[in-house]
Amino acid sequence: MVAPFVSRREVLAALSIAIDLGLGQPMEHMLRSAVIGTRLADLLRLTEQERSAVFHTSLLMWIGCHADSHEYAHWFGDDITVRHDSFAVDWSGLPYLRFLLRNVGRGLPLGKRAQIGATLIKDARGNLGKLVRSHCASASLLAEQFGLGEEVACALRFAFERWDGRGLPNGVAGTGIPIVMRVVQLADVVEVPHRADGVEAAITVARSRSGGQLDPQLVSVLAGSARDLLGLPDDAWSAAAAALPDPDRIVTGAELDALLQALGDFVDLKCPFTLGHSRGVADLAHAAASCAGLGPADADLMRRAGYVHDLGRIGVSNHIWEKPGPLTASEWERAQMHPYLTGRILRRVGGLEAVRTVAERHHEHLDGSGYPNGLTGGALSVNDRLLAAAVKYHSAREPRPYRVALDPDQAARRLRRDAAAGQLEPTAVETVLEAAGHRRSRRPARPSGLTPRESEVLINVARGRSNREIAKALGVSEKTVRNHVEHIYSKIGVTNRVGASLFATQHGMVIPASL
Repeated sequence: MVAPFVSRREVLAALSIAIDLGLGQPMEHMLRSAVIGTRLADLLRLTEQERSAVFHTSLLMWIGCHADSHEYAHWFGDDITVRHDSFAVDWSGLPYLRFLLRNVGRGLPLGKRAQIGATLIKDARGNLGKLVRSHCASASLLAEQFGLGEEVACALRFAFERWDGRGLPNGVAGTGIPIVMRVVQLADVVEVPHRADGVEAAITVARSRSGGQLDPQLVSVLAGSARDLLGLPDDAWSAAAAALPDPDRIVTGAELDALLQALGDFVDLKCPFTLGHSRGVADLAHAAASCAGLGPADADLMRRAGYVHDLGRIGVSNHIWEKPGPLTASEWERAQMHPYLTGRILRRVGGLEAVRTVAERHHEHLDGSGYPNGLTGGALSVNDRLLAAAVKYHSAREPRPYRVALDPDQAARRLRRDAAAGQLEPTAVETVLEAAGHRRSRRPARPSGLTPRESEVLINVARGRSNREIAKALGVSEKTVRNHVEHIYSKIGVTNRVGASLFATQHGMVIPASL
């Protein structure tokens, strides 16, 4: 397996798409805003450093929202729906108060809504200020974790401040708000009406907020050049790549791991009970790969897939994740979409194809009862099977709103029960449990009694690699590989690579080429 070379630019763009999902906006909203913002920065003749900060601040402006999704769900029920609807409202005065009252306690009985509404309105500025402080602090910390520099981290602290000084958390007014954030605010505000209704609608919205939320001078500049600033191609991804002021950088090895780990940390902030979940799954999956006798490249793949497997959770409301009782049919259908959304977020990041494939299959089952695609055993590789078992074990050890955390023995029994029912692969389950510190109830034989090294050689044979290539990858002699291949063919009853490939596919050791 060749080590992936990944564009840092594409990873950040994928992050922005995850943020879009949490806002209830179409994918590429933040990318389109970033393009508008950098064009406006050019028109204002901002410095290259400021232009770069505008681009990256636009991508991450709302990243902190997901850190306070739990609090949003407490006040408004469906955090994603209320964020989507809030784009149409100027966050000030009576219109905003009416918006809050219409949405408070959404989905709850009338009496409960009234109770929550009374608590919120009693100290609206104080209660909302807590959310804003959480948002700004989280956004700034995450920007630093993604290596975007102090100027971006600083600008993000002013996301909710207003030109008229009526914003939160500190009531900063006018030019006290960094120029980077003033540009970003305007770009963010106009992207939604422009996408929906065109240039004139965008100008109308911007003018309605001029001198209130928005810098009136910037609004005038935008209105005078709106068609040039807002004219975007359908492919916002390519437009954003062209607008990026900084040279791209390829990341691999430890730097790639750090970026993917940061993505996992980001998504885990969405719910209090998932903090550390992605790191824990990644560590367990990596250890399980080693216990299974997989090589270093596959172990790295498992760790990276563990970091990002739950990215799609961002696109599902906390109203669902934090529900203490059974989900309705429609809620369950939405929850089952999150692995698919993980794949959508990662789809356009070159070099992560293998990571994406394993990550989006972490809830598939051997018997076809899993989701989102109902794949069956023949379509699931050994990596897919290991990650599914690792996710289920680690999740069982965490609390959920509908149950307490299971102890290690209870979690192990749960996995073995699912294996007995045909959902999880027994060998994968025992391997994960071994990696988690359990004693195997029995040591399941590898297919046809293959040793760990023979399994590794078979996987390489099935992937079409020559004996010389396998020898180089495993650090052994070509003669040793030939001996392994002869023993493998004898054990599994085949005489050529095609037969070996079919055997490996049928036993979940590789992903079929057609998938």
